[in-house]
This record gives sequence, structure tokens and C-alpha cells, in this order.
Amino acid sequence: MNPVQSLLKVFGSRKMAALLLLGFSSGLPLFLTSKTLQAWMTIEKVDLTAIGLFSLVGLPYSLKFLWSPLLDWIKLPFLGRRRGWLIILQIGLLIAIACMALQQPKQALQLLAINAVAIAFLSATQDIAADAYRTDILEQLEMGAGAAVFVLGYRIALLLTGSLALILADKIPWSSIYLLMAVAMAVGIITTLFAPEPKETIPPESLTAAVILPFGEFFQRQGIVYASLSLLFIVLYKLGDSFVNNMSTPFLLQTGFTQTDIGAIQGGMGLIATIVGTLAGGAFLSKIGLNRSLWVFGGLQAISNLAYLLLAQVGKNYQVLLLTINIENFCAGLGTAAFVAFLMNMCNQRYSATQYALLSSFMAVSRDILVAPAGWLAKTTSWPLFFVISIVAAIPGLLLLPFFAPWNPKPVTATRPGLEEEEDIWETK
Repeated sequence: MNPVQSLLKVFGSRKMAALLLLGFSSGLPLFLTSKTLQAWMTIEKVDLTAIGLFSLVGLPYSLKFLWSPLLDWIKLPFLGRRRGWLIILQIGLLIAIACMALQQPKQALQLLAINAVAIAFLSATQDIAADAYRTDILEQLEMGAGAAVFVLGYRIALLLTGSLALILADKIPWSSIYLLMAVAMAVGIITTLFAPEPKETIPPESLTAAVILPFGEFFQRQGIVYASLSLLFIVLYKLGDSFVNNMSTPFLLQTGFTQTDIGAIQGGMGLIATIVGTLAGGAFLSKIGLNRSLWVFGGLQAISNLAYLLLAQVGKNYQVLLLTINIENFCAGLGTAAFVAFLMNMCNQRYSATQYALLSSFMAVSRDILVAPAGWLAKTTSWPLFFVISIVAAIPGLLLLPFFAPWNPKPVTATRPGLEEEEDIWETK
């Protein structure tokens, strides 16, 4: 079988089709409580500091590891260990997103925040189930392709909520847009009903075991020093990218671009560039390996923020905007492909919901918490200086790479233990 046939066999499976659509369902709520909501709030003339602080709405993404053991321990009486949770959460999201159509950002900011937090909580919990499903169903050699396909679906959803939603916002009320986005959650519900079921694994015997064993097993297997460095790296690896993502929409609006401009160029063309970058990242990862991908893609991800610095200097210029959006999003897609594969590779399948939730929660710390002062920072300095700071913020994550991701790693026989290896670890304790 030649390489092209091998790729078609991997990417063309029913498993990958399910991951594509579940990725779409996972990505759909994110912008509805972040970038797209920020655009709505900016148009309603909500204070810039308040818009920046609204990134704290995403706190459930950082704290989801606290309730993730429940999804490992409790198996609902329908659709299996992972899909049962998925469909319940997707129905809840459909209802919560529809309720956003009733909100008025300028008149009732607190109610808007409560509704947004509810969406973020349901979305974060859906992510726990979807990430565990993806981790459980993929074989070792499928991880790069599976990560790329899932992120592709995720980014298509962001194309819908970040591009189409903003373009429509110049023509129809925001309430109608949120109703349309709620209907789109039906894609995830239908997919969950027909998605293949992962191989059955033995769940933890009790809630105590579901809480204690995943964290203990992770630190036992990785070692305290390596595990601690890994968690710190997860927080810092995409910090510079998170600074840009948090304030790019207010920046572009204040620079003079319209919502349609942002929807078509940043939301549309930019997400296409991200998708291309993610797929390219998955392909390159299989050729150069995970460690080298983290180095190369992380460096490009940091350097790409220079494009926003250039745009801040020249002002409203459509040619520079096109260049900026394509460079930054393509490099972000490369980094995401390597990063998701890295997170999956660190999980034990028996505890994949809890362990992946723990790892991705640390990732969300930079996206939602560390960037909360970004609006204040941009307001009190200037946009050019803000983008310089975003580049500097990317450096600490890269400096950690030599400690746990050497350029030429020694060969290993098992980087992602299964149930048998995990039991051996705990039988010795």
C-alpha cells in the first residue's frame, strides 16, 4: 500500500468522520461566549475593560478537571460510557445557546454573564466527554490524523460562529444569530447517535478511585519533575497566541474594520488558514515526530504575532490585514496539531476523561485567566506595545522544551500506557 492509500485509509474511516463532526460540536459554543460575544458587546458600546474581563466567563474550561472524574466513573444507561454523556450535554447546550437570544448586553450585563457561564460549563463538560472519546477510540498511529480531523471540525464550527455570525450581524439582530447557532448543535446530537463506540475499558470502582487514581497514576508514570514541567509547559505554550486571540476582535473594530470585514477575513479566511495549518501540522508531525513539531511549530506560532504588530503600525489596510490573518492563523494551526497530539499522548485510556481534562484545564488557564487583564493592558499602553508583549509572553513556554521534549528523544516502547500497564503500576503500591 503506497503512502497516499495509507493516508486515505486513515482519514476516510467512519471513526474519522465521527471525530470531524464531534469536533464541530465541541467548537461551536466557544466563540459564542468569547470572540463573537465580544463583538456584540463592542457594538453595544460595553466598556473595553468589561469586555476583557469577560474572558473569565471561560473559567469552567480551566476548572473542568474538578468534575471530570464523574464522567470516568458514571456510565449512563444509554449509548455507552462516552456517548451517553455527549448527547445529554449537547441537548443542554442547544437550550442554553438559544437562551442567549433573550439577553441585552448593555442593559443586563450580569444576566448575560450568567447565561454565558452556563454555556461555558456545559461546553467544558462536553469537551471532557469528547476528548475522552477521541483519546479512547484512536490507536497510537492514528493520533496525528485524529487530532487534525477533530481540530478541523472544531475550526469549521469557529468559521460558522466567528465568520458567518459576524457577517450576518450587519443584516439581522444578534438574537436571531444565537438562535441559528443553537440549531447547529443538532449536528453533534445526530453524530453522537451514530458514532462508533470505543473499546470497553473497566471504569474506576468508586468516586474516590475516580478522583485519586488518575492523578496519582499520572504523576507516578511521568515522575514529579517531568509531570510538573509538562503542566507548566501546557500553561505557557500558547500564552502569546492567547493574548492575541483575546483582543484581536476589539482591536480590529477599533482600527476601523467593519463586522463584515472581520467576519469574512478574520473569521472566514483566517479559520481556513487555521484548518490548512492544522492539517499540515498533522502531516508534518507524522514525518518529524512530536518533539520536533513542538519546537518548530511553537517558534512559528510566536513569530507570527509580528504580523499583528505590523497591522497596528500601519492602521486600516486591507492588504496587511489579509497577510496578518493568514500568517497568524496558519501558524496557530500548526501549533494546535502538535499540542493536541501531545496532550493525548500523555493520557492513560482508563482515566482519559480525567487526565485529558486536567491537561486541557491547564491549557485553558492561559486562554481564559492569564489573559484576563489583556483589555486593561491594551487600554493603558497601546496596541503596538500590546502585541510586543504578546510575543514576549510566548518565550517562557519555548524555554521549557529542552527539559522534557529534547530535539532527538531516545526511543520509547510505551508513551501512552494501557490498562494492563496501569494495573502493574498500582499493584506495586
